[in-house]
Amino acid sequence: NSGVMSLLRPLLLDAVPTIQQTAALALGRLANYNDDLAEAVVKGDILPLLVCSLSDQNRFYKKAAAFVLRAVGKHSPQLAQAIVQCGALEMLVICLEDFDPGVKEGASWALGYIARHNSELSQAVVDAGAVPLLVLCIQEPEIALKRIAASTLSDISKHSPELAQTVVDAGAIAHLAQMILNPDAKLKRQVLSALSQIAKHSVDLAELVVEAEIFPVVLTCLKDSDEYVKKNGATLIREIAKHTPELSQLVVNAGGVAAVIDCIGSCRGTVRLPGIMMLGYVAAHSENLSMAVIVSKGIPPLCACLVEEHEDHIKAAAAWALGQVGRHTPEHARAVAVANVLPTLLTMYMDIHSSEDLQMKASIFTKRALKNILQKCTYLPALESLLHDAPPNIMKHVVGQFSKVLPHDSKARRLFVTTGGLKKVQEIKAEPGSLLQEYINTINNCYPEEIVR
Repeated sequence: NSGVMSLLRPLLLDAVPTIQQTAALALGRLANYNDDLAEAVVKGDILPLLVCSLSDQNRFYKKAAAFVLRAVGKHSPQLAQAIVQCGALEMLVICLEDFDPGVKEGASWALGYIARHNSELSQAVVDAGAVPLLVLCIQEPEIALKRIAASTLSDISKHSPELAQTVVDAGAIAHLAQMILNPDAKLKRQVLSALSQIAKHSVDLAELVVEAEIFPVVLTCLKDSDEYVKKNGATLIREIAKHTPELSQLVVNAGGVAAVIDCIGSCRGTVRLPGIMMLGYVAAHSENLSMAVIVSKGIPPLCACLVEEHEDHIKAAAAWALGQVGRHTPEHARAVAVANVLPTLLTMYMDIHSSEDLQMKASIFTKRALKNILQKCTYLPALESLLHDAPPNIMKHVVGQFSKVLPHDSKARRLFVTTGGLKKVQEIKAEPGSLLQEYINTINNCYPEEIVR
């Protein structure tokens, strides 16, 4: 407000190098504060001054200038675009070849902040020739530089298969894969993130990541003391397993399912989410893979997530995963039903269903999971508990399962009367001619008239 920007601008061209650097640093800190101030830096024509003097200045100035560019570019795609337009990318790429690791780090960081916004900006960073130099940076001895360069490669790869392919073509995967076992937690986070962003796009890219022999090494990350290493490790496994039954089978053979199940059991909150999703993806592919999740004792920790977690999206993910496990055959459904999942899902569905629109998604997932399991479930004790509470749209599936099992099972027919199930069915009000009414008629036809009355 006091007009400091216009006073700092001429100082960028001062004859004394320390004054130039300090002025740049001040501008960087202002721009870092919020997007209005970053915009003032752009409007004050400060960027061209920084860029034109970048090439011939000393390392301290280069670091300060890269900091200003990063501080401006981080706020929005529009501000990052302004940096691209003033020709800063070429200068930043030249800085990636600087002798000083701090300059490389500053340049890499600024490029990452520009690339993370969208695929156009990311493409601009690629076109400026940054990727091969970033791959060289991850091979440097300095840990801080490795971290930032890996993070930038992750930001470039995330937008599209084509951008991820450029990173792969520069030979990044092999170097990233070697660093999975690095003792530095922050570096591991970035490395796992970059590999996930590459693997997520397509089967081919996921296979390239797998071929770099990341299994079983990556499973050690699930036991890491750092929460983000755990989370990013599970995310990487999820991004590989989701594509095809073959890739899922490969993860299972490497011991990935058991390791992810242990990981879900040992942590809380959003760290669990990628692991939950990964189990759902594996189970969704085939009966055998779903059985692998059941045999590895994956159902109890997923049930625990339904009960322990408070966030709707984590609960919904657990519900979805259980639905994928139980949807294949009566045997699969029984494994889920025996764990007493159905009443929990029903309560959750009713809770979420009665609250705001925000949870629409969670509600849909929970309903779909219930439906998936119910349509295959022939384990009657689990179904009976739902007869008393289920809303009509779920009741239809519950009664439908009884109408399939009771005609062929005399022991179940007797039990159904003594537990009060048949009585409950008589109390259900169904539309004449509806599917529910047909199911009820089928059940009633299993018994003599006087028992039904």
